[in-house]
Amino acid sequence: MTADTDPVKPPSVLPATLSLFTSASTLICCALPAMLVSLGMGAVMAGLIEVVPQITWLGQHKETVFTVAGLLIAAAGYWQWRARNLPCPVDPAQARACARLRTISWAIWWVSVIAYLVGAFFAFLAADLLL
Repeated sequence: MTADTDPVKPPSVLPATLSLFTSASTLICCALPAMLVSLGMGAVMAGLIEVVPQITWLGQHKETVFTVAGLLIAAAGYWQWRARNLPCPVDPAQARACARLRTISWAIWWVSVIAYLVGAFFAFLAADLLL
């Protein structure tokens, strides 16, 4: 069998990477402004909003941002969980690469989950706790 007709496909890091990018939006909308203001860097935050006014849109629509990010993170986790026992290629080098990709993919996914939780804390809990 050639590599073109090999039915075994290596795992993809695409789902985990997409979940990382969506969870980064939760950090940008909520954790970054809270961190800058709490550190006394309100002028930096004002300058950042001047340069990137979309940050305020993300903050105004944080429920939508968190819903979409949560759904994508959950879908990526489900996709990876379903693929956890798929076979890797028989070739030893490809098998190592396949196993390494699975490990990297799970690490990226966990980083995105942690980023999502940090963003959720600042978006929904920290404001209530500080007021």
